[in-house]
Amino acid sequence: MRLVILLLLITSPAFAQNNTYPQQYFRNPLNIPILLAGNFGECRPGHFHSGIDIKTEGKENLQVFAAADGYISRVKMESGGFGHGVYITHPNGYTTLYAHLNNFFPALQKLVHQSQYEKMSWELDLTFSPEKFPVKKGQQIAWSGNTGGSTAPHLHFEIRDTKTEHPLNPQLFGFEIRDEISPKMKELALYNAEESIYEQHALRFKLTGKNKEFSPLKDTLVCPYLTVNIGLSADDFMDQSDNTLSFYKAAWYMDDTLHGILLLDDIGYDETRYLNACADYKTKQETGLWFNSLFLLPNNKLNRIYENLKNGNGSLSLRENALHRIKIILTDVNGNESVLRMNILQQGEPVPISCLQLWKAGLSQTISLPNLKFNLEPLSLYDDVCGDIYRLERKSSEGYVSAEFAVHLPEIPVHQYFDISLKPEIAIPFALNNKIAIRYSDGKTKSGRTAKLNNGWYTASVRSFGNYQLVIDTSLPQITPLVKSGMILGKRKELRFIVKDNLTTIKKFTGTINGQWVCMEQHGNFWFYTIDEYCPKGKNKLLLVAADENDNERQIEYYFIR
Repeated sequence: MRLVILLLLITSPAFAQNNTYPQQYFRNPLNIPILLAGNFGECRPGHFHSGIDIKTEGKENLQVFAAADGYISRVKMESGGFGHGVYITHPNGYTTLYAHLNNFFPALQKLVHQSQYEKMSWELDLTFSPEKFPVKKGQQIAWSGNTGGSTAPHLHFEIRDTKTEHPLNPQLFGFEIRDEISPKMKELALYNAEESIYEQHALRFKLTGKNKEFSPLKDTLVCPYLTVNIGLSADDFMDQSDNTLSFYKAAWYMDDTLHGILLLDDIGYDETRYLNACADYKTKQETGLWFNSLFLLPNNKLNRIYENLKNGNGSLSLRENALHRIKIILTDVNGNESVLRMNILQQGEPVPISCLQLWKAGLSQTISLPNLKFNLEPLSLYDDVCGDIYRLERKSSEGYVSAEFAVHLPEIPVHQYFDISLKPEIAIPFALNNKIAIRYSDGKTKSGRTAKLNNGWYTASVRSFGNYQLVIDTSLPQITPLVKSGMILGKRKELRFIVKDNLTTIKKFTGTINGQWVCMEQHGNFWFYTIDEYCPKGKNKLLLVAADENDNERQIEYYFIR
């Protein structure tokens, strides 16, 4: 018996990786085998992926089951993010989340629907006591869907530490997920660790490999830096799925000495934006490739996921004109491993970087110019940057009331919101003082935030570098029915509309049928009303009202027959 237990411990990769989590306590939340479209720790825009995305065979409305005994402690309805989400608190100190759902089980669905009409709000965040909705392991709680920020049908599933609310890596809990495929390494990046990552371009090298062994196209890489940071672009895969996943653990060595470990587990929502420091944000913006940072940036506060960092940050100290052996080992949760082996030859000298104005990571900096000012807090920057602001050549375009300023570059990430203030260069009529927005452009897309007037300056809270300018915003939101007014519903179960604004966002959108408020659900620019008991038979008038951030409001009347 002892031999059997010993063999199980040795051959169970998830247990071997982390034996602090209960194994087989949670069941598969679906009744089909788990195939992953995404896993924990993947790089996503502005955050690490916080759970596993389980495929639902490309369909919606699969039954979703409680992963273990507990009680439904929270239900959240939101237009983006998780869409329709259910949280179950379990007695063993964990909470599970089931997201992108369609409807909930009848009693819960009824309560949610009633609460929406009582609060006159489709978006909800409800919490429950343990006795309200107790559930047993395997009890159906909902149907899968494609709501919120989802782009295809799937179930997003998380396991969180109930006390800290930190999402944990669900694959460490012993789910049966067949995976015999090792991570694939695609490209290597080398950085001068003595300079800011944002003031240089990485030296990039394609990787090739077979039989879990990888190397550069040339075994020896020539590098002019004496202190080197490593970035790695890699994907993991699982059996019977083409979706790219993330590795679980990375370890890097120089001359057989461990220089650091990156472990993707236990990342809280309050710290997930540090993804922009744990990956090379600048290169991602420029090339579309994610490079995981096998080093710690100066102002990266998510240092818990890094271990055994030599030199304090995981960098490599090279000797002049010397050859060094480098090894990187990637491991997924199932214990599949791949290895990169190569040599680095230090040779030459890096090109020095000149900087007229340095914005230091970890320090406050106040930037004040004629007609532009803002303040960066100590946590705003992950690494130092050379401050770069310039006024663009004025463009004669209707609606613009200030100069356009290029505030550094959009490929440099900012962690915290900061207030940016612009002063108009032409007189603004008093009636338009509350119709001013700060328009933002990153060179690819444009957006805007409403701006508030204070002592002659217009201010908005932003979280990106790029181009900023004051504009007058008097344009009304657009409401476009997908089926023209006057229709007979027949078997149609919902009414859909496209609602959007050309500059800011839709702050308010309401619908009333014959004067009765009805529940309008948002999915991106789409809003829809699902026919319910508040829609009488016969001819009906649906009044739709949309307002943007600057309170520009449009109303339309839409008629239909039920």
